Amino acid sequence: MSLTLYQLDGCPYCEKVADRLDELGIEYDSVWVEALHSKRDEVKRVSGQRGVPVLVDDDRGVTMAESDRILELIETTYAPEAQSA
Repeated sequence: MSLTLYQLDGCPYCEKVADRLDELGIEYDSVWVEALHSKRDEVKRVSGQRGVPVLVDDDRGVTMAESDRILELIETTYAPEAQSA
């Protein structure tokens, strides 16, 4: 599985997503972004916007923003796989 989470240090929405991935034992790479929106060029390149968190799943071709949507994706897609592993 090839997951990348773009996140900002101290962002509670990013922490929610990272905590759930950690609870499920799902491996992912973290990319820490700049605090200034204008400096988040890499996030804009991968997702078309500068907000975080952003989850990128290269294996499934999914790029998603908004913590609640990401958490829903984790629960429906990755949690069953993590629990059966």
